[in-house]
Amino acid sequence: MENKQMLMIPGPTPVPESVLLAMAKHPIGHRSGDFSKVIAELTENLKWLHQTSGDVLMLTASGTGAMEAGIINFLSPGDRVLVGDNGKFGERWGKVAKAFGLNAEIIKAEWGKPLDPEVFKAKLAEDKEKTIKAVIVTHSETSTGVLNDLEAINKAVKEHGEALIIVDAVTSLGAFNIPIDEWGLDVVGSGSQKGYMIPPGLAFVSVSQKAWKAYETAKIPRFYLDLGKYKKATDENSSPFTPPINLMYGLQAALQMMRREGLESIFARHLRLTAATRAGMKALGLPLFAPDHAASTAITAVAPVGVDAEKIRSTLRKQFDIAVAGGQDHLKGKIFRIGHLGFASERDVLTVIAAIEATLIELGYDGVTAGAGVAAAAGVFAAG
Repeated sequence: MENKQMLMIPGPTPVPESVLLAMAKHPIGHRSGDFSKVIAELTENLKWLHQTSGDVLMLTASGTGAMEAGIINFLSPGDRVLVGDNGKFGERWGKVAKAFGLNAEIIKAEWGKPLDPEVFKAKLAEDKEKTIKAVIVTHSETSTGVLNDLEAINKAVKEHGEALIIVDAVTSLGAFNIPIDEWGLDVVGSGSQKGYMIPPGLAFVSVSQKAWKAYETAKIPRFYLDLGKYKKATDENSSPFTPPINLMYGLQAALQMMRREGLESIFARHLRLTAATRAGMKALGLPLFAPDHAASTAITAVAPVGVDAEKIRSTLRKQFDIAVAGGQDHLKGKIFRIGHLGFASERDVLTVIAAIEATLIELGYDGVTAGAGVAAAAGVFAAG
């Protein structure tokens, strides 16, 4: 059947009908008084979502643009930074740091394993001369389904006293509790096509007062991604460059929807969907790629044994019109990734688990008990 695809990937994520309808409105002038009111509302609600009284800035960019802006606005060529790398995106931030002439020290962990906060703590404690200017960490590593211990790593950064913490929260903001002010996070980047429930094209960067102090002496060249321009404009309920007006209409509707649900309910829902997805996969005899104690609430990575992950994906697509994501780089064909963030519900998780059960049976996967996965997930939901 046409137009029946079910999107269960880490992003773009499904978009609510109310958001799509909001985006269908005629655009208005982005320098008009009416649009200034939209920006004011968006800024207020973004601060609510980020749990901060500080600045949250909107960029016309992807999540990568948010992270690049977060790196180049507060650092100078030659600065020493620690970069956590346990997946595709941590690896990317190391490349970005090096591209801008930073002295990047990579702290690695095996893909599928969380970063060790003790390694960061030791590196930071050894830095008596305070030469480390920033720690760059991916919170939810989308490529592997691992949730890194941001709170513990941030604690080590705070004990250092001088270094900034720059966080990729692209698939955790809106899917996991990140109390920015309470933890004292300096720079947090995210993207619209994840927990925000709107299409790609907007990026968000929250900035602390400590980071703004670093901005004053940072020397990496910047223009379009100069966050000082965005702060000045945002303070005036405006934008420094032409914004994506209709995407912002969609964001307005999505944030209103999120406020009605409430932060605690949003985070609880994502935890529940994660637990049910993982229980369903285990009941089907499918190994999980990330450990339970470090499971992302945005995606679940599954590492099937005895059947190619790409065959599972292609069968899901052809038979059921369900899209799940594949593995990246050396994990291609070895894992598949189920997205369950943003506009995702219990019904979505039960549907994808049932389809995976049917797919495994069709592919002749040994040991599958029809209904076992759905029953396990339903048990999680029944327990609340």
